[in-house]
Amino acid sequence: MLIDLEAEENKPVRAFLVGKAELRNQWIGGTLSDGTPGVPSESVVAHSLSELKGLVDTLGMETAGEQILTNIKPHPRYGIGTGTAESVCAQATEAQADCIIFDFEISPTHQRNWEKLASIPVFDRHEVILRIFAQRARTKEAVLQVELAKLAYSLPRLAHTYGDMARQRGGSYGAKGAGETKLELDRRGVQEKMYRIKSELEKVRKDRETNRKKREKIPLPTCAIVGYTNAGKSSLLNALTGADVLVENKLFATLDPTTRRLPLGNGSAVLLTDTVGFIDGLPHNLVDAFKSTLEEAALADLLLIVLDSSDPSVEEQHKTVMKVLSEIKADTVPSVTLLNKTDLIDEISLSRLKQVFPESLSISVKKKTGFTELKDVISEKLLGKVATYLIPLEKSYIVEDVRKNGLLINESWDTDFVKITTRVNNREKSILSQYIAE
Repeated sequence: MLIDLEAEENKPVRAFLVGKAELRNQWIGGTLSDGTPGVPSESVVAHSLSELKGLVDTLGMETAGEQILTNIKPHPRYGIGTGTAESVCAQATEAQADCIIFDFEISPTHQRNWEKLASIPVFDRHEVILRIFAQRARTKEAVLQVELAKLAYSLPRLAHTYGDMARQRGGSYGAKGAGETKLELDRRGVQEKMYRIKSELEKVRKDRETNRKKREKIPLPTCAIVGYTNAGKSSLLNALTGADVLVENKLFATLDPTTRRLPLGNGSAVLLTDTVGFIDGLPHNLVDAFKSTLEEAALADLLLIVLDSSDPSVEEQHKTVMKVLSEIKADTVPSVTLLNKTDLIDEISLSRLKQVFPESLSISVKKKTGFTELKDVISEKLLGKVATYLIPLEKSYIVEDVRKNGLLINESWDTDFVKITTRVNNREKSILSQYIAE
């Protein structure tokens, strides 16, 4: 029987997924208060691995099988009991898995012990996200940021690679084994590479700062689109501005910020920026590495927080988004919450979400609904409420300033004054305040 080598090479890597039940307020058979272990409800378990499945799919892998661990007792060798660990490995073997992926972080020591037990690669959610970022990095800045995050992640895991080498050579007291020397050399090499990348990133960040200052010279307010990964941020930017940002039904389709001009009518506009998506448990070294990219959100005048209203975990995702915004000091920026994909849910579900997010706007990027109201809200948040002013003819130059820096809705010229109806920012409003029509 002939083996199709090309087909074998193109076969996707099969991953066996391992999650652990989180003790939340949804329980069957036991409660948090009485100390009964209980069993997590299906909705909690489903969410736990559905997101990991999405990450694995984005990475191009295939899910071979899965297991949810309950009542985990800490163990020094595997992080869980030996019997449970052996059971996981047996199921992975039976499923013909090529690797085991944990939905929670495992230490370098545990990783090494798991790989010895399973005889296949074993890694965690953190590494999956790193690999996705590495696959999808396109610009120089994104490539450098991902490389820095990977090196930071790998540094404590070098001992995992050379753990046995230090014991291969004896010696007198104070002598260093070959493996230990190799480990030290590699650590130094990684640290030096991290230093070089940080220096390169600093140059790229200065270029970004220069570009940002150039944008600031253009009197346009800035608006950043933020939200959970795959919530529809890039699609929203494309739909509103006609941009051509890559859109895929996969996690982390966008890593690099893209800025486009969004016309609001009557010659006024804002700068709209798409940003990298957030996710639960986003590794801190990725948050640090992408700090300059995430600064687009912290320095914006307004945030559009996009939520996938069709996702059962939308409330948890909103909490994650707010947590990351807090980490990057962007939680104080004025914001508007957008419930996207409302075309995929019924009126009852939408009504419930509106109770949870009372100030939110309902939109559908796919159907392009809710955009008029969205633009009105952006105008009001950034350019103020509609007001009418009577400008003396000798100061008609103010009208031109409003035309450039605000949203001029209507104007009519008389013999003594110019009557304008407009939205303006706070600076322009202070100039116009003395001319407001009664």
